[in-house]
Amino acid sequence: MENTVIRIGGMSCQGCVRNIDGVLAALPGVVSADVSLESAEARVAFDPQLVSRAALVDAIEDAGFDAE
Repeated sequence: MENTVIRIGGMSCQGCVRNIDGVLAALPGVVSADVSLESAEARVAFDPQLVSRAALVDAIEDAGFDAE
């Protein structure tokens, strides 16, 4: 299990947070995701055998947000 913090740009409301939560939760290998509007980041626990950090970032960007 690995943990990572992904900075997210473009979130403006709790709807954005729910959207990103849903996108991350749908990825195989994601154990938990805590998305914070206040800190503009997501703390994600994931299985690197099933999903990469780059795939997490890509999923957030595909949802219309900036991620790094």
